[in-house]
Amino acid sequence: MVPDKQDRESAERAQTHKGDNDEPVTTFKARADVVQLFFNVKDKKGGLIPNLPKENFDVLENGRPQVIKYFSANSNLPLTLGILIDSSGSQQNVLDMEKQVGGAFLQDIITEKDTAFVISFDVRVELLHDFTSNVRALKTALNSAKINTGGADCGGIPGMGGGPVPCMGKQKGTLLYDAVQLASHDEMAQQVDRKAMILLTDGQDYGSQNTIKDAVEAAQKADTIIYVLLVADRSAYTFGAYSGDSEMKKLTVETGGRVIEVGSKMEKLKAAFDQIAAELRSQYSVGFIPTNLTKDGSFRKIEIRSKEGSKIQSRAGYYSVAAN
Repeated sequence: MVPDKQDRESAERAQTHKGDNDEPVTTFKARADVVQLFFNVKDKKGGLIPNLPKENFDVLENGRPQVIKYFSANSNLPLTLGILIDSSGSQQNVLDMEKQVGGAFLQDIITEKDTAFVISFDVRVELLHDFTSNVRALKTALNSAKINTGGADCGGIPGMGGGPVPCMGKQKGTLLYDAVQLASHDEMAQQVDRKAMILLTDGQDYGSQNTIKDAVEAAQKADTIIYVLLVADRSAYTFGAYSGDSEMKKLTVETGGRVIEVGSKMEKLKAAFDQIAAELRSQYSVGFIPTNLTKDGSFRKIEIRSKEGSKIQSRAGYYSVAAN
């Protein structure tokens, strides 16, 4: 979808409803200086808390209170979703399960107003299907993912303009960080409204040109929430253990998502997808015009506080617009 067409469609959608407070959403869309945040509110046991009023929240940027200009307790804005599936050798025994459950999730979550893409990553990063609302096409793309453990073909993603992903002199690899960076920069950065990516992986990266820091920064600049479903078949590891969870926690906490441990159990994977679906359907949305309007491209820390003491699941910050 070309950007100008997408902008027109977003404006048309915005004209159909107003924010809960103050100005119409059309004004929200038109103002480039507005920072928009999507977040979930949870109780001590992790249960979602819906329908709280604006007055229950404070927003701080770099420790300074901000005025909430726009607020919605139930965001129904279109969802842009990316499914990134690990097709490296360690996923040999769980890939079919991921395809089956992931396809059912897409069937459940994607509506006509939403759009999604599918990427696989192993020794290369491959765009299996670009943005579409066609769930059948997305499921077909997901099912086309194949385990790839060898070869030196580390070409770029067709149509994504990211250029080649350099081979790192290894015949085996898992270009997880490269996949996140490319999906964020070349796909998500051009989109609007709510954005989320779900990674199906054991969390271990081998051979990426990008680092975990690069991946986090790219996702933050694209305003994209990342969830990681940690799928790991213990029998696939030579030493009986894996260590990808710590980096994945960093990736998700910084972007407003979270890691869900799945192991190799189908029922756990189904439950994890159900949890993500529930969170995406119950997101709050706030918008504010920052008191610091300096266009320096700097990272600004964001904190949303609940006056009731509830847990807030939100991204850790955003990058300000850099002056031309």
